[in-house]
Amino acid sequence: ALTPVARGLPIAIAQLDCVVGDIPGNATRIIEAAARARELGARLCVLPELALSGYPPEDLLFHRGFRHRIGAAMERLKREVRGIGLVVGYPEYEAESIHNAAALLQDGEIVAVHRKQLLPNYQVFDEKRYFEPGASATCVEVDGVRVALLVCEDVWKPAPAAAAKAAGAELALVLNASPFQLGKQELRERVLRERAAETGIGFVYVNLVGGQDELVFDGQSFAFDAAGGVAHRAPAFEESVGLVRYHGGRLAGTVAPVPAADEAVYRAIVTGIRDYVGKHGFPGVVIGLSGGIDSALVLALAVDALGPERVHAVMMPSRYTSAMSLEDAASMA
Repeated sequence: ALTPVARGLPIAIAQLDCVVGDIPGNATRIIEAAARARELGARLCVLPELALSGYPPEDLLFHRGFRHRIGAAMERLKREVRGIGLVVGYPEYEAESIHNAAALLQDGEIVAVHRKQLLPNYQVFDEKRYFEPGASATCVEVDGVRVALLVCEDVWKPAPAAAAKAAGAELALVLNASPFQLGKQELRERVLRERAAETGIGFVYVNLVGGQDELVFDGQSFAFDAAGGVAHRAPAFEESVGLVRYHGGRLAGTVAPVPAADEAVYRAIVTGIRDYVGKHGFPGVVIGLSGGIDSALVLALAVDALGPERVHAVMMPSRYTSAMSLEDAASMA
């Protein structure tokens, strides 16, 4: 149950497992999440960064057909999501430019669009290749609350949040595709603590969940109250639609635990296997087992990710393991 707050703005945090390139499927996931949020009594439903395209879309962004499908999907969202505000991440095309954007849709209209201002270009990120940065804060009133829109890297530096505060924001909604690494959740919450201390406003941080090729996203979306710290945290490595309420400058929700390091690593690997196999349409996997602890662990990970019916195991003497091809192993399964 929600921590008691008498009134206010109820916001649904929808952390979804979106598929890069599956624009119609992602649109369906978003519409279903909005319907669930409406059932929970939310007035806003907030989705992760680039939820409509999946993250990271990379060179797909340059295809004309991809651009057309994004446009068609946005029109579908405007038609089918009613009775609730929807904050969705999508690639916004403007003439020859592309922006990593967040749009607020309300009953068939795009009420506001925020263009990501800070584009990361380090580690797994290559956003300057694809996107043009935004230049200004985006703040809009929802049920009497001045709400700012921000996208991921925008909260890792002080300036965009400070600009949102200067534009009159009481609350910031932050759309993210933040990959998993050990200690990352503690770092995210520490950064939001700094932004909240600097601005005096609350933050709702919505993260992607699931695996995409070599990346794994852990979810753990959260709300950070400027006065009281973490007011809500969604489960790790699970799709969910949770409710947080903003009233009188305070946020309230339910707080799921942060997994211990060993559990987090295990669940990240399971998520990566499940989505790599599932999103590529593979029927299952074949595993060559040597009888050692390492192969037993691999088997456990595969079964937890895919279920026993999709895992075919072959016991092989260790002297043959390195030389045996996947085709040979498959023929023995």
